[in-house]
Amino acid sequence: MSTQEATPRDDAIRLLARRDYSRSELVSRLAARGHASDDIASLLDALADEGLQSDARFAEQFVRSRLSRGQGAMKIRAELGARGVTDEVAREALEGEAPDWHRLACEALAKRFDSPGRDPRERAKRERFLASRGFDFEQVRHAMAHAWENAR
Repeated sequence: MSTQEATPRDDAIRLLARRDYSRSELVSRLAARGHASDDIASLLDALADEGLQSDARFAEQFVRSRLSRGQGAMKIRAELGARGVTDEVAREALEGEAPDWHRLACEALAKRFDSPGRDPRERAKRERFLASRGFDFEQVRHAMAHAWENAR
């Protein structure tokens, strides 16, 4: 900007031009740039009213991004929560995509490993891999049994 200081709106628009942010992320970023919390709150209310900022839209894009990386629902929910997205908005975003979690777990496992493993230690490594990706116990068990069926 020129010699005058950037307004909170200028900074917010500049951030949102690159990608969507959750409201909580914008609060943090704008506060870090020295804007007053009262100004930030009213600005974000106005941006939401104008449709320029939406936690629901952010969550939908975030879920699609994480699904393409082969991540499970538990990890996606936790990451959305860390970004200030409510449980309800996160749930709606996950339901909106409606992925086949079992298939996704199988794909992630088969992409990373070429077999279920020869011994319990190798199988446990594969199970930990899926658990760290955010898949639940049932999805891990399913993937361990079915991930390599098409490769055989």
